[in-house]
Amino acid sequence: MLTRLGVLGWPVAHSRSPAMHNGALEALGLAPDWRYQLLPVPPELLAETVRALPAAGFRGANVTIPHKEAALALADGATPRARAIGAANTLLFTPEGRIDADNTDAPGLVAALPEPPQGRTALVLGAGGSARAAAWALRDAGAADVAVWNRTPGRARALAADLGVRAVEHAEPADLLVNCTAVGLHGGDEALKDLPVRADALTEYACVVDLVYRDGGTPLLAAAARQGCAVVDGLEVLVRQGALSLEAFVGRPAPVAVMRRAAGAQRSPT
Repeated sequence: MLTRLGVLGWPVAHSRSPAMHNGALEALGLAPDWRYQLLPVPPELLAETVRALPAAGFRGANVTIPHKEAALALADGATPRARAIGAANTLLFTPEGRIDADNTDAPGLVAALPEPPQGRTALVLGAGGSARAAAWALRDAGAADVAVWNRTPGRARALAADLGVRAVEHAEPADLLVNCTAVGLHGGDEALKDLPVRADALTEYACVVDLVYRDGGTPLLAAAARQGCAVVDGLEVLVRQGALSLEAFVGRPAPVAVMRRAAGAQRSPT
């Protein structure tokens, strides 16, 4: 009997998760009995779809934009980490029919960084589920200061109040810059105008992380590299959080190197 996994999102066609997870399932000797697939679901159908997945043979699902906060609300139980963040990117369906939620975005981000964030300062761009995970992860890992910016200041203030970090209305210098917005997913260099940081001011950040991933890299990371910053591509964060999710789904150590190669080998749809 086929055991199924998938990624819930809207849109989700750009996701490299199926290539990454199916490569891992093959490496673990679980394919073809296990398969990972795209699950494009609009917000209004999320609850109905998630509740139907266990009966359709699903063991678990990852969750991406824009469903991470709603996914947590649908769960019967959640890890303390997911509860504290207020968003989930991993749903596990138990044999008893429970839906359990976790958030592997947070530890995945920390694992992808070139240096531990302890004692460092950080600026997080965005206020959605990924930004919540990033802000919580950095604070939990001992960052000296975590600031959050959003185009809608009220959303940044709400996130900051929930997680015990600072909201800012303008970009501030920091050791670490983490872009959790969708800016750069489709646009060219002009997309940078939608962020509060100028390309020529990226020297104010020692390390720049962009959760967006696309063929050839994002304009933000290209500009940061030109300024001499250390850069972390969204694919590495995807791999790290995906490995943690896969371990929850299958109960085995994830083949991280295999997942990295599979994610990098897939070309994004045009």
